[in-house]
Amino acid sequence: MPIPTFNVLGVAVHAMNLPVATAAIMDAVKARRKGCVCLAAVHGISEAQRDPDLKRIYNRAMLTATDGMPLVWLAKWRVGGDIGRVYGPDLMLEVFRATQNGEAAHFLCGGAEGVAELLRQKLLGRFPRARIAGPWCPPFRELTDDDERRLAAAVRAARPDIMWVGLGAPKQERFMARHLETLDATLMIGVGAAFDFHAGTLRQAPRWMRRCGLEWFFRLCVEPRRLWRRYLVYNPLFVLRAGCQLLGLKKYPVL
Repeated sequence: MPIPTFNVLGVAVHAMNLPVATAAIMDAVKARRKGCVCLAAVHGISEAQRDPDLKRIYNRAMLTATDGMPLVWLAKWRVGGDIGRVYGPDLMLEVFRATQNGEAAHFLCGGAEGVAELLRQKLLGRFPRARIAGPWCPPFRELTDDDERRLAAAVRAARPDIMWVGLGAPKQERFMARHLETLDATLMIGVGAAFDFHAGTLRQAPRWMRRCGLEWFFRLCVEPRRLWRRYLVYNPLFVLRAGCQLLGLKKYPVL
């Protein structure tokens, strides 16, 4: 059954919850259906307002899920039904739980130097029979031809069913769109800070704050210099734009 979508500032977001997203990913893995999974939040949707190519990436993804709580609230209002947050760190654990007996091969791509290897060790501690290849840590610059060849060779050797990309939005979305057809991986899933959270290199907001939509405040307090613009500029702009869309004052076509 197709998953309904709703228009958020020109991005077609799938109205779903964590179990539905996990089931859709597992179905794609079993069918070996290539695609990208994007986890949409206020920051990414806002970036897409000034970058039509990013908006097209979201709209052409196999799934563009409700990561941010404001999108969950909009989905409940616009679509209704059992809709919940598809939070990157939770999605990662659910998919690993569903494949913990080796049903799928995973590849870790992202994080600062050493983070992906630490993440691999942590995941194997929880799911010892999981098949985890990699990791591959891309440099903090544009990839050279040599980088591209080394990445392609590493993925070709692993032939993963799922490639987890932890580069942060919107860099990871652009990375997945560029490499989906050239790398020997079935699915690419962009999970951002999930690498750092599960590796234990970055503190995660308490669950009650995540449920109430206050994770942004916690992360701003933890990393103010890096995240102040994302939350203090983009969040108010998103509220203004979404309000104009809901009131019919401005149209946002899906590209």
